[in-house]
Amino acid sequence: MNESEASATAALDDTESQQHGYSANKDAYLKRLKRIEGQVRGIARMVDEDKYCIDILTQVAAVTKALHAVSLGLVEEHIGHCVVGAAAEPDPELRAEAIDFKVKEATDAIGRLLR
Repeated sequence: MNESEASATAALDDTESQQHGYSANKDAYLKRLKRIEGQVRGIARMVDEDKYCIDILTQVAAVTKALHAVSLGLVEEHIGHCVVGAAAEPDPELRAEAIDFKVKEATDAIGRLLR
């Protein structure tokens, strides 16, 4: 990492320590994740009780869809908060690097979701 990238990363670290983009919706995310957790426990119970495989797969698909919805919400929050925040960087040199860094983070995260 060169000196300029280190400065951009330090500036981003300061911004990120203040508040994450999803903070305003944290309770809603936690509620959804707890519901998903319950669904996963239900799937484990179905396997334990030797339920029909297609019924189990249907529940797995529902959990997958629910996790995708959470993921898309977090990507949207990242773009709306973190990328936009990087664009507000007052130093023009750091701004470009900060935007590139935040967009790359989002792109990499989306890539992991699509694998």
